Amino acid sequence: MTLKLQGKVALITGSGRGIGRAIALKLAGEGARVVVNDLDDAPAQDVVQAIRDAGGQAVACVGNVGAPDFAARFVATATGHFDGLDIIVNNAGYTWDNVIQKMSDEQWQAMLDVHLTAPFRILRAAQPVIRALSKADSEAGRRVVRKVVNVSSVAGLFGNAGQANYAAAKAGIVGMTQTLAKEWGRMAVTVNCVAFGLIKTRLTGNVADGATEKIDGRDIKVGVNPDLMAAMERGIPLGRGGSPEEAAGAVYLLCIPESDYVSGQTLMCSGGLTGI
Repeated sequence: MTLKLQGKVALITGSGRGIGRAIALKLAGEGARVVVNDLDDAPAQDVVQAIRDAGGQAVACVGNVGAPDFAARFVATATGHFDGLDIIVNNAGYTWDNVIQKMSDEQWQAMLDVHLTAPFRILRAAQPVIRALSKADSEAGRRVVRKVVNVSSVAGLFGNAGQANYAAAKAGIVGMTQTLAKEWGRMAVTVNCVAFGLIKTRLTGNVADGATEKIDGRDIKVGVNPDLMAAMERGIPLGRGGSPEEAAGAVYLLCIPESDYVSGQTLMCSGGLTGI
């Protein structure tokens, strides 16, 4: 049986852990050659090894997606190692919450940097490569559809208390998605968005555990109050939060040939939740 993504080259940010890891494993399982990214080397290399152990191909590009030089290095990793570029998944991110009157400029800017500026830079760096590949395909009489999947959130569609920064950035990525769908259609590129609801990862564990993540030199508190988590799950029509693998499935749908005529769309992966 032919794998749906056989030979495709996929760039996936934030793919060393959580949802990103699940996306990397899913796309690799369908034959994609994957460039794995994480802030830290160990989780990135762990995913690379898992893909190789399963018979796939992967390489790591470690670093902060918000760094000014990251985008060019990320794209060059794909072209240098795999001589191609077919799929870009802008997944990396985190939350740094506060009500607006207590939110610092640093908190505000950090969310825009990781969720909006970083994807913008990656897509800008990728455009000349994709344009050249598209031209070569056209001259050779080949029809190759490339894919961009940006990750948003139900917070970006409906807002969420305490997340003015995150919601604004995630709303912005929807606008950028719709714009690039118009700009890149002539290169046979579909550009879509997945808006996640409650997906259970290390970032949504029990806040009482006091867990933190070191991100860009900052210790960011992670976790959710268990009572709040239970209330959130009761509000989801399916009655539960989603798994990283289920989140990866939504991204996968927008990467396979069956979605070649779907572009400029936002797919909600939220268990039926249509507001917050």
